[in-house]
Amino acid sequence: MPFVPIDYETLRLIWWLLLGVLLIGFALTDGFDLGVAALLPFVGKNDLERRQVINTIGATWEGNQVWFILAGGAIFAAWPFVYAVSFSGFYLAMFLVLASFILRPVGFKYRSKRPSPAWRTRWDWALFVGGFVPALVFGVAVGNVLLGAPFRLDSDLRTFYEGSLLGLFSPFTLLTGLLSVAMLVLHGAGWLSLKLEDGPVLDRAMRFGKIAAVLSLVLFVAGGVYVTYGGMGYRLAGVADPMGPSNPHLTGAVAAPGAWLDNYSAHPWMILAPVLGLLGPIVAFAGIAARRHVTFFTGSTLATVGIIATVGLSMFPFILPSSIDPASSLTAWNASSSQGTLFIMLICTIILLPIVLLYTAWAYKVMFGRVSDAETRLNPDFY
Repeated sequence: MPFVPIDYETLRLIWWLLLGVLLIGFALTDGFDLGVAALLPFVGKNDLERRQVINTIGATWEGNQVWFILAGGAIFAAWPFVYAVSFSGFYLAMFLVLASFILRPVGFKYRSKRPSPAWRTRWDWALFVGGFVPALVFGVAVGNVLLGAPFRLDSDLRTFYEGSLLGLFSPFTLLTGLLSVAMLVLHGAGWLSLKLEDGPVLDRAMRFGKIAAVLSLVLFVAGGVYVTYGGMGYRLAGVADPMGPSNPHLTGAVAAPGAWLDNYSAHPWMILAPVLGLLGPIVAFAGIAARRHVTFFTGSTLATVGIIATVGLSMFPFILPSSIDPASSLTAWNASSSQGTLFIMLICTIILLPIVLLYTAWAYKVMFGRVSDAETRLNPDFY
């Protein structure tokens, strides 16, 4: 193998962090698109108002989906075992998400092709489905990751998934799914507060933001109680070798109730993540009450970062535990690509990711400003 100046353990840790950054980036950008779409039929009471809502995300939603593609590509290239298990085992759930995603571009492009109110209303509800369903399914998926997925690996490392689509939905995973919806609706309402001018649409968005803030806080606390006392968690069996080969059979694991809290005892600084998850909705609610729109959006951002980071830090080094064969569980130490592959990918990321960030920042700068009623009336055939 050619010389690689970064050791295997460090590369694996870097890519675990990068995966988290990409998932958070997706939730922060495309997340408010999903939230706005889920709010569309409720904050907009007529065609003009709904067009105002759509125009808050119409210029940037396509670019925001880049983060979803980047996260999927990172899993494929850096964590091939995770990709193989999750994208095959959760195939029907992934198909449901993709079908919902397809409704968004079609809805955006077709709703204004005809002036019929019935035509436009149907597409508005299609956009709602395209926002609500992915938000729910992503949360359900996270809940299943915390519980452990029903898969096993044979001696040849072939994957056998023994679950079903309906099996993904349990009381805990529905709780995490609703938390995801509340979190993204809060973020979407925060985005609307930045982009809409004063008026009835903004007022409705703020009211729904209050509800979403309360639900985000309550559901996050309920999820924490469930994780603490619900008997879930996994631990490594013995000492894992962070420098060892990527073979899950070489890293044993066992189911251990309460194990998802271990990292907070070993690394007290990690408590910052759940604290952000708790403070974020409170800050957002305070911003709504004071009609401070930047504070509102800052709170929704903190909530999103804190909630997602809590899951990742609680599970580390696990990425995808197995509920039926804990010894097959996938971790940061046993499921990565080779050292050389991770290094080459890191160099590409160092070069290309800043370009993506700069372009994204430039696009938002160009599109900065509030969507007005008058501006929307001037373009009756746009969205």
